[in-house]
Amino acid sequence: MPVIESAIQRVRLTKKQHDRNEPQISAYRTAVKRFEKASAAGEDNLAELYKTASSAIDRAHSKGLIKKNKASREKSRLAKYVK
Repeated sequence: MPVIESAIQRVRLTKKQHDRNEPQISAYRTAVKRFEKASAAGEDNLAELYKTASSAIDRAHSKGLIKKNKASREKSRLAKYVK
């Protein structure tokens, strides 16, 4: 544990940020994995799952969890399977 007051505050802040971001990152990853699994299995509801995954990617980007280029790259890779 840190001794300096500002370091103690940073530890508290980092924990708060982690607790706020972790469920959102998990939801984003889950949506993408669900879509990838469905596309590998050849299911017919890919358009709906793509919409959900794309929304999750956009939400993660808007909250600063992933960068703009990563969001664009992920959506592009997923869009290949919809066609």
